[in-house]
Amino acid sequence: MAKTDARTPPNAGQQTIEQLQQRYHELNRKKIQAETQRDSATTRLDELKAQAREKYGTDDVAKLQEKLAGIINENARKRAKYQEDLDKIEKGLAEVEGKFSEAASGAGDGGQPRK
Repeated sequence: MAKTDARTPPNAGQQTIEQLQQRYHELNRKKIQAETQRDSATTRLDELKAQAREKYGTDDVAKLQEKLAGIINENARKRAKYQEDLDKIEKGLAEVEGKFSEAASGAGDGGQPRK
């Protein structure tokens, strides 16, 4: 009689006690792995919640999302202000360069204003 694979579903025929024990040990190993992963994830979640409370004053996801939206909006406002300031600087610099260029070209005709 041929033995069935230990991973054979229970309805695929009767299994020997050894096969059942092997299935049990495999399932138990998977259970232990799942519990270990769960415990690690729970520990990491607790660490991240503590960091969030320390840094942002809360670990509530909805409140953190609100804070994130506020930070994003503030960054967008600051970026727009920075761009506006740079645009003003460039415009002022262009005006100064234009005046300097006019003054330099005016000096070539004896300093007389153009008509």
